Amino acid sequence: MPHPEKRIEAVVAEAGYRNDEPIVVGLQRRDNAPAFHAQGLTARRETLSGTTPIYAASLSKQMTAACVALLVQEGALDLESALSRWLPQLPSWADDIRLRQLLHHTAALPADRDIDAVQARDADRTSEGVIQALTRFPALHGRPGGDYAYSNAGYVCLAAAAARAAGRPLPDFARDRLFAPLSMSDTLFWTGPAPAPPGAAPLTPEHPAPLSLGDGGVWTTAGDLLRWSQALNADELGISALMHTPGRLDDGTPIDYAWGIGVRSHAGHRVYRHGGGWPGLRAMQARLPDLGWSIVFLAIADDTERRTVLLDLLLDEVVAAGE
Repeated sequence: MPHPEKRIEAVVAEAGYRNDEPIVVGLQRRDNAPAFHAQGLTARRETLSGTTPIYAASLSKQMTAACVALLVQEGALDLESALSRWLPQLPSWADDIRLRQLLHHTAALPADRDIDAVQARDADRTSEGVIQALTRFPALHGRPGGDYAYSNAGYVCLAAAAARAAGRPLPDFARDRLFAPLSMSDTLFWTGPAPAPPGAAPLTPEHPAPLSLGDGGVWTTAGDLLRWSQALNADELGISALMHTPGRLDDGTPIDYAWGIGVRSHAGHRVYRHGGGWPGLRAMQARLPDLGWSIVFLAIADDTERRTVLLDLLLDEVVAAGE
């Protein structure tokens, strides 16, 4: 791709972002140097760049799934084990949920909006708060394994199970087994008490980033996200085949969600992608392993869905450059 920074800048404008709106976009193909376009200022009036730590929101789910994959490979975690084994404080319905159902959003947990309503009195959204809220639901409204329904709470439970299987906090396990080996020095699972790590671009005071882990919790940079993406493309952790495996309902029906990542296609190429959102934040990551491309972008002070337009335009660019 000739002059990639200029092409990214043009595509960002075509997707409807003004040149003063804060967004950072990164592209990388295999071992080539990454290309970035960054514009706008953070809430602290600092220039946004590819090295600015930003909340990753639901992009965190694939890091949680990667921790699970490592524990599964080591025999420390069985995906067929019941959720109640790891979170015995939950009601009896947890006996019927398997960890694999949490991975693929088929566990029939209460809807996020219902859990959030129970938590509405809490100042901070923490893992402990989400799990405590789940204890207040005496029954499930569906059958585990019967349907796909995206669930943030499911990944909070999955992260808690992974931490117990690992015998140490998830942030420590992820640091030692994911981020340090991949030289992602600006990436971490953040548990507070402050709403953002030191030096990070904060979200709005009215809607600080939640402190729950698994569904979110990761703060990272566009540069580190590209490093993560390329590591999965190249299977540097030895878990990419597992993470790329789509889930199934219990009747065998396939779903287009793998291990913390959606499975799609674009112009005949397999695309692994996931978005993330919170008030004042929109994030996206996409990978095309067969072409060796990775795409990431993080937009702060953004509550729109222009990210879907931007992603499609960027996918067009990298497919054209890669064929």
